[in-house]
Amino acid sequence: VQLQASGGGLVQAGGSLRLSCAASGRTISYYTVGWFRQAPGKMRDFVAAVSRGSGSTSYADSVKGRFTISRDNAKNTVYLQMNSLKPEDTAIYHCAARTSPSVVGGTYDYWGQGTQVTVSS
Repeated sequence: VQLQASGGGLVQAGGSLRLSCAASGRTISYYTVGWFRQAPGKMRDFVAAVSRGSGSTSYADSVKGRFTISRDNAKNTVYLQMNSLKPEDTAIYHCAARTSPSVVGGTYDYWGQGTQVTVSS
């Protein structure tokens, strides 16, 4: 499966963005999909994940209540709705996929190129 992230941009603090992770090569319903982000000079961090099958979700504490991950299998796409954005959300956001149904821990096998999110204060 190939993944392509899009939807990043520049937004003021308090604003919203919706990121998309479009899959090709295989239907995205076979995979658990996660979003990760990496800010300059920092490690890559987990943001959110949605499982294959049940659609269970998991979020990093830093984004709970502000971000929502969802999937539209008919469009072969997973979304990350980001509201109440803060300057500390500034990072490159990547989506990734794996066949395990777990939304906690572990590694991801397939990665897409990232999309830049910049939140100005």
